[in-house]
Amino acid sequence: MRVQVLPAEYVRSACVTLISSLYPVSMCGRFARRSTQEVLADWFGVAIEDMPWFAPTFNAAPQSTQPVVRLNRDTGTREFALARWGLVPFWAKDAKFGYSTINARAEEVVSKPAYREAFKKRRCLVPADAFYEWQKLDAKAKRPYAIALRSGEPYAFAGLWESWKPKDAEPLETFTIITTDPNAVTEKLHDRMPVILEPADYNRWLDPGDPLRPPTDLLCPYPAEKMHAWPVGNRIGNVRNNDPHLLTPAQPEPESHSLFD
Repeated sequence: MRVQVLPAEYVRSACVTLISSLYPVSMCGRFARRSTQEVLADWFGVAIEDMPWFAPTFNAAPQSTQPVVRLNRDTGTREFALARWGLVPFWAKDAKFGYSTINARAEEVVSKPAYREAFKKRRCLVPADAFYEWQKLDAKAKRPYAIALRSGEPYAFAGLWESWKPKDAEPLETFTIITTDPNAVTEKLHDRMPVILEPADYNRWLDPGDPLRPPTDLLCPYPAEKMHAWPVGNRIGNVRNNDPHLLTPAQPEPESHSLFD
């Protein structure tokens, strides 16, 4: 009997698709990062030759690997690192812990065991250009929207990162995105939104500073007047779709939503 060995990239893609299907679309669980590495290097003040390679994504999903910006533990300067979306605390027994930690509620990061140590010492920026939410129309129908800055500039979600060390494998670096109350733009779509930081606050967010006085005041809704939302097509529901057309404005046509459309 001949056994067919599937390419590693195919296996990873299938795993991300399957795992992502476990997340309800009501969570802050998809975003786009269309900016090039050159744009992001300039925006975050990192030398491009020091960056790991990564491509733009238009449909970042939980358990996928995405770039984050953090402080280098040796030099204290900003660096890009690749991490898996879904925080696995250093004390976790299993990497599956990350299935339930793609988002961290701002109200819980100080006290919840999964987040409190990372909030004190391992804060990061998650580069993005847009995020997606699904507006519930009725019991079966949802309409996807993209949300971005009116300026068209990239931005950064407030994130936390961790390094988890299994017994017989390389360390796994992971991250989560912090969420807060919605603003006037996002409240029509969802009761939470990702924390978006102003560039002037990047240094303060990244700097560990005094662990007894973390920057909790930054965990607030982003000004609604700086943001806009528009309907997009239902193709965003399938994590295998990843192209610029996902951000193209669509006529709102409510349909039953499935991750496998």
